[in-house]
Amino acid sequence: MTSKGFTTCLWFDGDAEAAADYYLSVFKDGRLGRIGRYTEAGPGPAGEVMVVEFEINGQQFIGLNGGPQFPFTEAVSFQIRCADDAEADYYYEALTRDGGQESACGWVKDKFGVSWQVTPEEAIELIADPDPERAARAAAAMLKMKKLDVAEMRRAADGR
Repeated sequence: MTSKGFTTCLWFDGDAEAAADYYLSVFKDGRLGRIGRYTEAGPGPAGEVMVVEFEINGQQFIGLNGGPQFPFTEAVSFQIRCADDAEADYYYEALTRDGGQESACGWVKDKFGVSWQVTPEEAIELIADPDPERAARAAAAMLKMKKLDVAEMRRAADGR
């Protein structure tokens, strides 16, 4: 394996370049890489974008315009571990804007159908509390939420 590690390939139905541009607008620590186009050899129309390389927050991605055969599902998601509520609010709102959807427990689906877990660090700490009763109360509160409310999870963990 090269020193570059893993690259995540995201399969799109013709909008890989738009998706890369979108992710680079949401995640400020990113860059666009190479864009490969279909040739006369196919299987897509010559000149159309086949792959787009991009990086966000140090993670390498390839957006592949592979067609409609393999849509995204919630079986795979990317977790965004946020330092605080303000950062979580930013990502939650950015990823649900323009056709994205809320789900449960901090999960969202962006307008391309990719699933993300927008998770404030304190929420993770609360549900992993060494006191199993505190952790259970925090988890029970979380399971009722769409967007995570850390203050409410903390109140539940504390038995309030």
